Formats: sequence, structure tokens, C-alpha cells
Amino acid sequence: MQIQEILFTQGFGTRRVCAGLVQQGHVTVEGKPVSDSLAEFEAADGLPFTVQGQAWQYHEKAYLMLHKPAGTECSQKPSTYPSVYTLLPSPLRLRPNKGAVQGVQAIGRLDQDTTGLLLLTDDGPFIHRMNSPRHHVPKVYEVGTKHAVDARQIERLLAGVVLDDDPKPVRAAACEATGETALRLTLTEGKYHQVKRMLAAVGNRVETLHRSRIGELELPDDLAPGQWRWLDADDLAKLRSPASRKAP
Repeated sequence: MQIQEILFTQGFGTRRVCAGLVQQGHVTVEGKPVSDSLAEFEAADGLPFTVQGQAWQYHEKAYLMLHKPAGTECSQKPSTYPSVYTLLPSPLRLRPNKGAVQGVQAIGRLDQDTTGLLLLTDDGPFIHRMNSPRHHVPKVYEVGTKHAVDARQIERLLAGVVLDDDPKPVRAAACEATGETALRLTLTEGKYHQVKRMLAAVGNRVETLHRSRIGELELPDDLAPGQWRWLDADDLAKLRSPASRKAP
């Protein structure tokens, strides 16, 4: 693949801009300067290059995890709080896509006051697979509650509660108390404000909410709020494993 095309696919600008970056001496590939915008390289995942001193690696598809901080919105056009997309470098926001929207997209959304594991990608089929209700991808939440958690509340969450917009009960795939006013809740479907509404249905209230795991992939302890990193092959295997698609 021509180096100008490699830069274009990675979100470094239009083809003309990318050609100019190369011709002006702003690009190195595997540590070596490149000035010919038509020079060809094997576009393999992990190919290292720099653009204006910014180190990067080629990825045919982008798969990321982000530790979403509180006070951010999972929207390209936020209404009140900053967008989580501002936490990403511009190439990830500008990667060309076959659809109308550029860049990586969040797989599902977390409320502005919810923290934790957020996945982003530009792989449309992967987004569909992770979001599809029939795949039952479990998502684990650490919940801080206003009132003490009791056995009856846990029993009702496991048995199923009715939300005001759907007569069909929704239930937790797993639920356990982790403290007097804390519990760990596992869901395999994603409804609007589901955790908050389920807790309200059993007479409690969510005070803090943090997503710690999706499928078999856990949020790393060393990934601070606001930080992101690429998903590696092991991470993707955990998301695609049969254990990450447990039936409710």
C-alpha cells in the first residue's frame, strides 16, 4: 500500500494532505524517513511509523478500550458535558469510514455520571455483534446504592423486575452484595438507564455506577480514568469467546 494511502486510512487527513506530509519530510516508517508519497509498504497490523513526530502503528481496524471518567458524554454532539471522543487523538476521530460518520464509535453508551470500561471501534459488524441482544454479552457493573442492600432486593433483581416501558420483566444474569451499600450486577441486555431503573424498582437508588467488565474482558487496574489503549489479540479473544456470550 502506498504510504500516502496508509496515512489516509489511519486518519491523518485527506489523501492530498497525507501526500504533502510525506513530501515535506514529516513521515518516517520503521524509523526511516520517507519522502516519496507513492512508496509502498506492507500494510500489516503493527507497522510502526511517525507523522510529525507522533508515533503510530497501522491498524486495519481500530479496536480500543477507554476508561470513561464521570462528567463525559458518549456522544459526538454532547449536550452538556464534554464528549468522550475528545479524550482520543485526532487520527482515531478522523479515520475514514464507509458510513457517513468518521472515526471510531462507542459500542453502546454510558451515562455522563457512569464510569468504567467503554469499547470503541470502526468495525461495524463487531459493533452489531457486541450490541445484539441475541448474543447476550454480559456486562458487569459495580453499583453504589443509597440504601442498604438486602437479600430480598437481590432475589428480585435475579427473578426479574418490570420497568415502566416494557411489560416483560428484565432480570440480572448475576447479582451479589459487595458491601452494605454496594453490589455487583451482571446484565446481558442494554436498556435505557437499566441499572438505575432496576434498582429503583426494588426500592433502592443508584449513587455510583462503574462498568468493570464486558464479556471476559476486564478494565485494567493500570488504565486511569480518561486513558485509552488498543485492544490486543488476547483482549479481542476474550470478547469473542463463548464465555462472553452467556445466555441469560
